[in-house]
Amino acid sequence: MNNRRNLQMASAKQVLNNKDDVTHLLILRFQQMLSEGILTPGTKLPPERELAAHFKVARSSLRQALKVLEIMGVITQKVGDGSYLNRDASSVLAVPMEFLFLLDDTSVQELTELRFLMEPALAAKAAERANSDDIALLRQSIADLENSERDRVKLVASDLLFHRAIFQASGNRLTGRLFHTIHRAMLNMIMVTSQLVDLEHTVAFHKPILAAIEQRDAPLAARLMTAHLTDANELLTLGREQEKARTLRNHMATTTLAVQPKSPRATKTPATKLAATQPPRKSIRRTLTKHI
Repeated sequence: MNNRRNLQMASAKQVLNNKDDVTHLLILRFQQMLSEGILTPGTKLPPERELAAHFKVARSSLRQALKVLEIMGVITQKVGDGSYLNRDASSVLAVPMEFLFLLDDTSVQELTELRFLMEPALAAKAAERANSDDIALLRQSIADLENSERDRVKLVASDLLFHRAIFQASGNRLTGRLFHTIHRAMLNMIMVTSQLVDLEHTVAFHKPILAAIEQRDAPLAARLMTAHLTDANELLTLGREQEKARTLRNHMATTTLAVQPKSPRATKTPATKLAATQPPRKSIRRTLTKHI
């Protein structure tokens, strides 16, 4: 039984209305449908209009989810043909999506160290080995990033695509497999940092790296990637500190509301004294210059 007939038989019980959650929920639904055999790895997905009608979402929301699934390696999108589930789609989605949001401090630190060890060297190799298709993919990722405007899902997907293209352009097949091992954790990191900066900030780091690769300047590509990772790590640290502060404020506010105040003065919660930390207005040029 093909995917289209299975899809028609499946009941769409959940209506997805929250724009912030729709992509996450759609991916969870794909995961569920794969596990239940409604969708079959290695086969073509139904047309977008049928998927959108089944999930009761706008086609634009569906396209965002499909873009993320492509970045994750779950599907392959072919222009003019449609989307196909990769044969290992089930194993890629085997780990719950909640994993994206549960990385502890140690895991984040270890992934950051791994990226510093790998990505500058991979950028250098990309400068030496990138072919025309690799360059085109890097350019496309930047173009997608510039066109993402306030669409954070598209921004995150385009950012991750740039780094995947670097892994691919290095010409080492093993690094491509390694990317698929760590890309979910990388996606989590990018989701955190993307909340703190606008897209121009990210583009300002990606474009010089691409230029160095196009110019076949391996040492410069490595230094620029190091600068990019340094900036991202600072933003990631800030973002996680903000999240912890929000959690603490919410906990204190809940605790305070649960206690009956003795006087009007006692109703003021200590949580109001905790101001949200704002990202510093740092100079991208200064960050880049330190590493050139």
